[in-house]
Amino acid sequence: MKQPIQLILMLAFGLVGAPAMATEEPKFEVISQNNNFELRRYPAILVAEVEVAGDMDTASGQGFRAIADFIFGNNVAVNLSSEEGSEKIAMTVPVTLTPVKASAQKIAMTAPVVLAPSNASAPSDIPALQGAQQWRVHFVMPSSYTLATLPKPNNPAVVIRELPAKTWAVLKYSGFNTEAGTQKRIDELRAWMASQNLKAVGSPQLARYNPPWTLPVLRRNEVMFEVE
Repeated sequence: MKQPIQLILMLAFGLVGAPAMATEEPKFEVISQNNNFELRRYPAILVAEVEVAGDMDTASGQGFRAIADFIFGNNVAVNLSSEEGSEKIAMTVPVTLTPVKASAQKIAMTAPVVLAPSNASAPSDIPALQGAQQWRVHFVMPSSYTLATLPKPNNPAVVIRELPAKTWAVLKYSGFNTEAGTQKRIDELRAWMASQNLKAVGSPQLARYNPPWTLPVLRRNEVMFEVE
């Protein structure tokens, strides 16, 4: 299962049959910085997202494949001549993973018992990443598109949304991302936010910028919280 994902990533990042090209990422303003912690202001952005179930690794693979399918051409292009066809959309970074708070019915049906202790480390209104079984995966769309010009996904599971401008607290780090390790980074970010009198809004986000074969020391990862 890992080989098809790696091939998709190689194609997406322009590593097969074409010269390496710069990959677009969202622009932001750094409001303040303290070592690896940053407070950033992002403008409004377009995202393609999908909700998937499973553990972090399973959800990452399923979500990536669904959105990669959309940007590689499983879509309906929009153009002035009213002719419909598919359009390839440039790959961007990061790929973002967010735990989603499931409904009470879904938790009763699918959540394993081991979720209980992991939720104790986070306030009840903020889902813990470790142990989550429902996720939202999204790609930021290239800045050249608007809602009116972005191709429409053929897969109804892929949703296009415009996110308003927001302020985010961010912790940057390298290495692998396990659920326990990433949750530890999120806890570190929350502690820094508390020291800065910053209040977290919504779920934590994991942002990854590199394909899976990148050496751990060279990987660029970030955990993020929207700031009230």
